[in-house]
Amino acid sequence: MGRGRCRRTNAARRAAAVMARLEPRRDRIAPRQRMRVGHHGVLPTDLVTRNRRVAEAALRPWTPVFTHGDLQITHVFVDVDEITGLIGWSEAAQGDALYDLATLTLGHEEHLGDVVAGYGTDVDLDVIRAWWSLRSLRTVRWLVEPGFDPSSPGCEVDELRSRM
Repeated sequence: MGRGRCRRTNAARRAAAVMARLEPRRDRIAPRQRMRVGHHGVLPTDLVTRNRRVAEAALRPWTPVFTHGDLQITHVFVDVDEITGLIGWSEAAQGDALYDLATLTLGHEEHLGDVVAGYGTDVDLDVIRAWWSLRSLRTVRWLVEPGFDPSSPGCEVDELRSRM
């Protein structure tokens, strides 16, 4: 049992802890069965519950690889059809390669097929969708606290609804 196995176990534990915090609890459910998000708004409980179930597919054994950690489209420089650079390496670490693919395609599902084809190996699309749900669920609260609106068109709440 090498270090990588411990890291996978720790990563799975951290992900499970995040998922547990997202579980709708009685003290968070308003009379209309909605989950509060900070002091700014609510998410329907069925939306949270459904996406939480989808996100569980990301909690599986995976082979650790070097990942960017925040591989969003704005961090990729392209000249015509050639990638010329990547920025934003502060989240780089050992991780799940499918997390990077999911981050790159979050909100751009129409390009998922092209990204997967260019990846050059089998990709479990359910795991990509699981990372979309997990990342969106985690990000909603992070956006709400400083006053951003995660329900704006194209933002995280739209992503969560598209998983319904």
